Amino acid sequence: MKAPRIKAAIIGGAGYTGGEMIRLLLNHPDVAISFVHSRSNAGNPLYAVHADLLGETEQLFTGELSSDIDVMFLCLGHGESKKFLEATEVAAHVKVIDLSQDFRLGETVSERTFVYGLPEMQRDLIKAAQNIANPGCFATGIQLGLLPLAKAGLLKEVHTTGITGSTGAGQSLQSTSHFTWRANNISTYKVLNHQHLKEIRRSLQLLQPGFNGDVNFVPVRGDYPRGIWVTSYLQSDLSLEEAVKLYKDFYAGHPFTHVSDKQIDLKQVVNTNKCLIQLEKTGDKLVIHSIEDNLLKGASGQAVQNMNLMCGLDETAGLKLKSIVF
Repeated sequence: MKAPRIKAAIIGGAGYTGGEMIRLLLNHPDVAISFVHSRSNAGNPLYAVHADLLGETEQLFTGELSSDIDVMFLCLGHGESKKFLEATEVAAHVKVIDLSQDFRLGETVSERTFVYGLPEMQRDLIKAAQNIANPGCFATGIQLGLLPLAKAGLLKEVHTTGITGSTGAGQSLQSTSHFTWRANNISTYKVLNHQHLKEIRRSLQLLQPGFNGDVNFVPVRGDYPRGIWVTSYLQSDLSLEEAVKLYKDFYAGHPFTHVSDKQIDLKQVVNTNKCLIQLEKTGDKLVIHSIEDNLLKGASGQAVQNMNLMCGLDETAGLKLKSIVF
C-alpha cells in the first residue's frame, strides 16, 4: 500500500462539518490526518463525539498545533476562522481551506489571499491556489443552478426557494433545532436577506458582468436532518431542449454536477458530493431544480474536492460515495 502523500489537519473537528471531514479523510487514498484540533475535546477519542467513527480510528482530539502538515481545514464558526489565522502562525507552505464565510468576498488575513472554491466555476484558479474560501451550502446549490445561464449572458431576475435540513444550522443547540420544534414543522428565515446572497451575486457577476437583476431568495427550514433542495425560476426565451443542452454542455467534464432528464429527489444526493439538476419549462418561465447534501457538496465534500485540485490529485479521490436512496 502506498504511503499517503498529503498530511492534513482539521481545526474545529467537533462540529458537523468537522465530523464529515474526518470521515472523508480517513477513507481518502492520498491523505493521512495528522491531527484534529478541538480545545473543548482535547484528549478524547474522535468517536466520543462522532459516534459513526467507532471502530474506524483510535485517534484523539488534540489542543496542540503542529506545522508538519500540508493542508489545514478550518471547520470553525463564522468569524472564528479569521480570528484563528490572526492569532496563529501557520507556516507559509500550508494550504488553508476555510469552510466559514470569512473570506468568500475577497477578504485577506496575514497576507493570505483566498480563491473562491466553486470548482464548476473556476477550477483552474483553484488548482493554482494556496488558500480557498469554501462556498456556502445554499450558495453552492443556487449557483450551480444558475451558472450556465450567467455564462451565456442569459440571466435575468431570479426567484429562488431553498429548503435545508437541520444540520445546516450547525451543532449548537438552538430553539429551531430542537426535535420537538423541527419535527412535523416548517418555517422560513432571513427572507430575501440571507448572508449567502452576497457571494452568489459576486459569482454571477463574474460570469455575466452586466447582470444587475435581483436574486429573490426565500430560505426554508426542513423537517429532516440533511440535504438542500433549491428551486429557481426566471423568464427565458430558451426552449426546454435548448436549456438542457446549455446545462449539459456547461457541466460536461465536471464529475459531481449532473443534469437529469427525469424528476430528481433529495435522497439521490444525501451522503454524496453530487449536485443534481433538473429543468422544466412552463410558458415563458424556466424552472431549475438543484439538489445537494449540505454537509458534503455544500461543505466538507467540496472542501476535499478543492484539496484534490490544489494538490494535483484525482478530483474525485475520496469522494466516490453512495447515496442512501432506501
